[in-house]
Amino acid sequence: MALNAAQPGFATTVAALRLRSWKLGAGQPMDVIDQFTDADFTHIVDDRADVHVSSRDGRFYLGYFPNGRPGGADEDWVTGEGWVIAVTGTADVPGYRMAFGTDTPAEIVAAVVARILVTSRPL
Repeated sequence: MALNAAQPGFATTVAALRLRSWKLGAGQPMDVIDQFTDADFTHIVDDRADVHVSSRDGRFYLGYFPNGRPGGADEDWVTGEGWVIAVTGTADVPGYRMAFGTDTPAEIVAAVVARILVTSRPL
């Protein structure tokens, strides 16, 4: 960043800041959900219009909560979660869980899901 030390205070230029445009907004959730085939995954839409996808073996789970994941008064922290991805571990290796906010672009979540799916293999 170009900094002019001869003048008091902070001074720079727009070019030096290298401003960028970033993907923002929730996007289209079907970019994520369409990656799951009926042959390998179960899809459920509940009474809140939340979408739940799980692998046939039950080790992969994706939850889409357009209005935030429900939680009681003691669990306010879950209401901002729009996406939850979890993979159950094995006896030797722990699984993992990821959560994304309701405003996380679906394209970002879709890229993560695509990467997870490409690493899975039938036994």
